[in-house]
Amino acid sequence: MKIIKKFPRKVKEIVNAEIPLKDGTKLAARIWLPADAEKSPVPAILEYLPYRKRDGTYVRDQLTHPYFAGHGYAGVRVDMRGNGDSDGIMLDEYARQEQDDALEVIDWLTKQKWCSGSVGMMGISWGGFNGLQVAARRPKALKAVVSLCSTDDRYEDDIHYKGGTLLNENLGWAATMLSYSSRPPDPELVGRKWKKMWMERLEAEPFLLIPWLEHPHRDAYWKHGSICEDWRSVQCPVLLVGGWNDAYSNAIPRMMAGLKVPCKAIIGPWAHKYPHFAVPEPRIGFLQEALRWWDKWLKGIETGVEKDPAFRTYVMDAYRPGGFPSRIEGRWVADDSWPGRTTANRRYFLNATGLGEAPVNSGTRVVCSPQTTGQDGGEYCIIWLGPEFPGDQRRDDGGSLVFDSLPLSADEDIVGQPMLNLTFSADKPVTQIAVRLNDVWPDGACSRITYHLFNLTHRNSHEKPEALEPGREYSVKIKLDDIAWRVPKGHRLRVAISTSYWPMMWPSPEAASLEVKLGRSFIDVPVRQASKGEMEPRFAPAEAATPVKQRVIDPASNKRIVTTDQRTGITTLEIEDDFGRTEIVEHGLVTWGAGRERYSIHPNDPLSAKQETHWTEELQRGKWKVRTETYGELTATATHFVVKGRLEAYEGAKQIYEKKWNKKIPRKLG
Repeated sequence: MKIIKKFPRKVKEIVNAEIPLKDGTKLAARIWLPADAEKSPVPAILEYLPYRKRDGTYVRDQLTHPYFAGHGYAGVRVDMRGNGDSDGIMLDEYARQEQDDALEVIDWLTKQKWCSGSVGMMGISWGGFNGLQVAARRPKALKAVVSLCSTDDRYEDDIHYKGGTLLNENLGWAATMLSYSSRPPDPELVGRKWKKMWMERLEAEPFLLIPWLEHPHRDAYWKHGSICEDWRSVQCPVLLVGGWNDAYSNAIPRMMAGLKVPCKAIIGPWAHKYPHFAVPEPRIGFLQEALRWWDKWLKGIETGVEKDPAFRTYVMDAYRPGGFPSRIEGRWVADDSWPGRTTANRRYFLNATGLGEAPVNSGTRVVCSPQTTGQDGGEYCIIWLGPEFPGDQRRDDGGSLVFDSLPLSADEDIVGQPMLNLTFSADKPVTQIAVRLNDVWPDGACSRITYHLFNLTHRNSHEKPEALEPGREYSVKIKLDDIAWRVPKGHRLRVAISTSYWPMMWPSPEAASLEVKLGRSFIDVPVRQASKGEMEPRFAPAEAATPVKQRVIDPASNKRIVTTDQRTGITTLEIEDDFGRTEIVEHGLVTWGAGRERYSIHPNDPLSAKQETHWTEELQRGKWKVRTETYGELTATATHFVVKGRLEAYEGAKQIYEKKWNKKIPRKLG
């Protein structure tokens, strides 16, 4: 990444601006401007997040927003209500209040002397989501959006109910937000009222797992904020950016098909990160691409973005399973549609002898997976950069039905969304499955190409699921996540189907057996052929502004440990991500955080499943020191989920607050 120290326009920073809202709440903002912006006003680029501008996103903000300011924009990073240095409380993610506040922020921006009256919104993850959601509210001044690692569907394509299954990321993310949002503002910015603000925040702090479990089907709760409910609600141009190793890769092709405005897509090999400092590499000049977008839609400068291919995607070369690859080799390709014009489905039938190009109707195969199947599934959303990638799939394949192809006679580019057409019966009214498309190396190592999870009671609808009739035959289409992966000559394709996927997916109430009808079930694999004279898209090298000065006191570390109790037979996965103790030199704030997760289950008992979390967040400057400890736990009976939580707050060594949750929530076909 090239650091740019001198920009076309000199930059000044407003460390903490207050944005007044109609109800008296003040939101805190960090703003970078061209020094002459009051004489020559500029468009504003808003990034609107709950992740704390003072410490949480301080490092990445410094790489990005001064760069925009130096090229003639105002970079505006706003803490949402109830977070960081802003007033108020936050009761849920993507709430109507969050959008209303954003509309007021946009209006405030247009009235500043340094603003030209045009606004863009940019963000990754939460900020990518709410950029689209605010665009759907159609504020007149919002002229364009750059949305990264985001989704149009809050129910199925976020951290909640993938394919109608309950993702364990629900507790994982609820615990993360409980920890993040329970931290106080910085007294250096808000003054003596910091503690009053903190206590109000602690008292109102929600444990978001509870409402998420209370809405197990795709109802109005999830439709709110899902722009796929009305594609025409978004009326400004959108640049969509994501990574194949991010949780939201398949949202981009869907949004490209649904949106009715000028939109373009860039999908690299990255995990959940901005592409100018993303991993795995190669990185790209994302900030230059964003400037091209802003210059066209906020300033009216012809930059050629409208002539860019609809999709610029990175086809990953197959890489060995396990670990965290620092770089994935491959190549960029361009397509004007998805799937591309040179892509055609190759059909493989699930036969008794494996994957075949012709059906062989030879009966059935049955699987009832051990509940521990899924230990090598990796993290649902790869974000903390520890050992979170999927591992070698052979162990999980051992608890699955597997169907292998013959070795490929030539390299094959799988680019698009594989689709499994499954004809089956089950012996339980609630049956869930995990479907994986794997790449089997000549030495037997097995990489996961793509996958999907599916609750078969949702075969007709996520809104009104229906129990299965044991023994009855059904057919269902299951889409796997979009992907771009080159399978080398000599490798084999493998379809693996399991009835459990722990610890990513919460298990069914009963261990279910799935009977797959052979020769009548098949998978369509999209294979892209290179066209003659095909030109590879080119990106400028990654650039960024000067990084923040930090002093590392204690380095970060990551642990993943799997153990099996020989007495009880329970298998436990323990995860610890210690983010290190670091001082931000510019303002002297020392931060430390650690997230811990524990997943335990007996291979024969789905009701033994237990998920536990423990987060610590600490802030210190001189004698001022505060800390929060948050705990979460999820278990289940055959009929109910049982949620427990605890929040503790400390000033120095003294505990000043405690709050507990304990609630039973009915299970509804899940």
